[in-house]
Amino acid sequence: MSEVASRTEEIEAAVAAVVARLGGDERFLLTTHEGPDGDALGSLLALHGILTQLGRDSVMFLAEKEFPLPVEYRFMPLQEVFHEPPADLADRTVVFLDCGNIDRMPVDWLQEGGDILNIDHHHDNTRFGSINLVDDTAACTAEIVFELAGLLGAQLTPEIAAALYVGLITDTGMFMYENTDARSHRVAAALIEAGVDVNEIFRRLYERMPEAKLRLLARSLDRVERHLDGALSLTYVSIEDYEATGADEVLTEGIIDFIRALDGTAVAAVVRDKPNAGGEARKVSLRSTDGHVDVSEIARKMGGGGHRRAAGFSTDLSYHEVVKFLQAEIVAQLG
Repeated sequence: MSEVASRTEEIEAAVAAVVARLGGDERFLLTTHEGPDGDALGSLLALHGILTQLGRDSVMFLAEKEFPLPVEYRFMPLQEVFHEPPADLADRTVVFLDCGNIDRMPVDWLQEGGDILNIDHHHDNTRFGSINLVDDTAACTAEIVFELAGLLGAQLTPEIAAALYVGLITDTGMFMYENTDARSHRVAAALIEAGVDVNEIFRRLYERMPEAKLRLLARSLDRVERHLDGALSLTYVSIEDYEATGADEVLTEGIIDFIRALDGTAVAAVVRDKPNAGGEARKVSLRSTDGHVDVSEIARKMGGGGHRRAAGFSTDLSYHEVVKFLQAEIVAQLG
C-alpha cells in the first residue's frame, strides 16, 4: 500500500471513530489552543452548535486570559464559554480542536484528562488524543468539522455555517493562501447556501479597525528591518508602543500580513513584547511566503508550532537574539 493510500485509510478510520463518539457520547467539553485564531474559534463554536442541535450536553472552555479576544473576533457569540472546569468534567468527553500540541493549551486539568478526541489539520500534530483525527490535507479544521456535521446528520444552520466560514476564510487568507483548493471552495459554496452573509463577515473581520490598532501598525511598519538580503523581514512591537498608542497586545493581529507582502521576503516575522508576562517575555509570529522555509520547524525548536507557512513561539530571548536565531535557521533551511 502506498503512503498516500495508507494515510487516507488512517484518516477515514479516525473520522469513523470520531463520528461514533460524537454521535454516541452524551456530554462534551470542547476547547482549542491558547491565543485562538479564526479557525480555532469558528471550529469551536460550530461543533458546539452541532452537538447541541443533536441533543448533546456540550460546553466550551477557554481560559479567562484569552479575553478580550482580538477585535475582529469579538462579534462571535462566545458568551457561554466556561473559564473554569465544569463540576462534572470527569463525565465529559474532551475534544481539542485545531490544536497541534496539547502544550498549546497550558491548563493542567485539561492536559491530565485521559479521554481526548483530537481534531486538527496541522501536519506536525503530536497525536496526543485517545483518537486522533488529523487531516493535513484540509485547509483548516473548519473543513473537517463541516464534514463531521454531514456525517452526523446535523443541519447547517446560518449560525453554524457562519462559524465555519470564519474558520475557512481566515485560515486560507480569504482563499489566497497555498492551502486553498477545490475542496475549500466547495465547502464555501455549501456554507453560503446555508445562509452565510459573506459581506457582513468580511466587514466584521477586516473593516472595523480601531484607531489604536492603526497607530500601532504605523509604528510597527516604521520599524521594519530586512536581513539576509531581504529574505527575512521583521518588525518589533514594544511595551512602549502599546503605551504610546493605547493599544493592547491583541491589536497586533494582522501586522504580519503587511510584512510578508514585502517583495523578496521568504520569511516574515513580528516580535512583540508580552505585557505583564509571567513567563516568556516575547511572542514571535512567523510566515513563510513561498513555502521554501518551513516556519513550523523553526517554531518547534523554541517550543512552539503551527503550519509549514504560519507558525509561532514564545521566548525570553531578547529581540536581537531572536533575529540571530531566525537568521541561522533560515540559512540552514535555504542552504
